[in-house]
Amino acid sequence: MSVASAVGPIGLLLELLDMAGVAVFAVSGALAAARGRHTIVTFAFFAAITGIGGGTLRDLLIGVPVFWVGRSDYLGVCLIAAGVVWLLKADRWRLSTLLWFDAVGMAAYAVIGAAKALAVGLPPLSAIVMGVLTASFGGIVRDVLAGEPSILLRREIYVSAAALGASLYVILVSLGAPGLVAAAIGAIAGFALRALALARGLALPAYGDEARRDDRPGDPR
Repeated sequence: MSVASAVGPIGLLLELLDMAGVAVFAVSGALAAARGRHTIVTFAFFAAITGIGGGTLRDLLIGVPVFWVGRSDYLGVCLIAAGVVWLLKADRWRLSTLLWFDAVGMAAYAVIGAAKALAVGLPPLSAIVMGVLTASFGGIVRDVLAGEPSILLRREIYVSAAALGASLYVILVSLGAPGLVAAAIGAIAGFALRALALARGLALPAYGDEARRDDRPGDPR
């Protein structure tokens, strides 16, 4: 089941967002390979696993045909992204470039995952979870393969931004909002929260932070 067939009148827009999400995630995967100075084969593999990994997990969990298996364009986009990053000597790019590409992909994929889950009849909370998994799983695999700390183990605002985008989409659709409006609001909100976190260095509090502050020498009790 393609995104277009799953969601009716807004299918074309969501499929375009789906392809855009694959593209920017693939670029972020290739950038991770560039930072590690890997071969072109690794570039292609990182681009593909990051670009289609989240959607693959989503489709397997909701029991529909995996979106890219019967088509060539999704993998083609991943390979093109890998080639472009290789040719542009992307090892010279700053880490922030990878993070911004990743933020765009996260925002688009959170909405796409939630929309597809709702379309096959999943309840709202499950649809939100599918949105979060779609948006984050490819990046998790990329980080593990690249030897970087997983986004799940970092305090930065990422998964919560995906949850915001997916939740807004599901809530608005449940309240009767047009799908196009709900998708736009969800994607923009998810990206805005992630962008704010990147720009301001915002992070989630970790368990025990207050206790560690209290244990500092000279801190008042």
